[in-house]
Amino acid sequence: MKGTRRPAGRQAAVRVTAAALVAAALATGCAAGGDDAVKPASGQQRGLNAPPARALDAYATQLKAQQAQRVAAARRWGLPKVPLAAPRPPAEKPAIRARKGFEVDGQTELGLPPVFTTIPTKDKVVFLTIDDGAEKDPRFLRMMSDLKIPYTAFLTDAEVRPQYDYFKKMQTLGVTLNNHTLTHPYLPGLSYARQKHEICGMQDLIEKEYGKRPTLFRPPFGNYNQDTLKAAKACGIKYAPIWNAEAFVDRMDYREWDRDIHPGDIVLTHFRGREDWKGTMPDMIRTFLKYVTDKGYAVARLEDYL
Repeated sequence: MKGTRRPAGRQAAVRVTAAALVAAALATGCAAGGDDAVKPASGQQRGLNAPPARALDAYATQLKAQQAQRVAAARRWGLPKVPLAAPRPPAEKPAIRARKGFEVDGQTELGLPPVFTTIPTKDKVVFLTIDDGAEKDPRFLRMMSDLKIPYTAFLTDAEVRPQYDYFKKMQTLGVTLNNHTLTHPYLPGLSYARQKHEICGMQDLIEKEYGKRPTLFRPPFGNYNQDTLKAAKACGIKYAPIWNAEAFVDRMDYREWDRDIHPGDIVLTHFRGREDWKGTMPDMIRTFLKYVTDKGYAVARLEDYL
């Protein structure tokens, strides 16, 4: 009934029972491992086998195993610190709008895909995105899988083919493959029809090779006009993320005046190797992860916030 209180004695009994379960669990962990260890009474044994206690113990064991795996993977790949784990994805996704100053005429009226550089979130996370597809380093796939670092790929067919299988393996590891045009042209210099061919053509190819049409599109060089976004919408694109920082083998570059990263920033890098950089993709990932970890950031999955 409304206004009825639980008797104080019953509340106290509930608290005592919960405390006894926790204490018993701790005692079991401390006492295990010797003939002279004090064995719990039969009643305690039955209590420890109760579902809540078993669930707590299983969860703690799982967390301990996961952390041990992360430590071992970080050591194996030469990282000075273990990368921070991202928080759980938000149950309610943030509203994504075009960044101020990045809109085109008719942005809202025409319902065009928003161009943005940062996800609105208070979570101390950044999002790693990788463009083109020129370098196909198998060690990179192993490294990211071992470390469980999420990332999003934006592919250009001229760079990907004919090694589509490399990116198929990437897809099986949980990476979303998105649109970065067929040939990586400067889109604002093309007609609407040619822009649509570049974007829709890549949609068709990704669907053919990987089974699903993307909803994310990144214009080459981050350049676009109204026709670009109209063509992207016509091809089934919902979002056009670009970036707020860029990762290289030996440095980070930034869009903002403060030369720093911020919660929700999208970070760009490329599928590149020694032909273009002073190092490999694993070298670049080491630089990037050291930087964001030192700053107290985790790497989250972009699609989890969209």
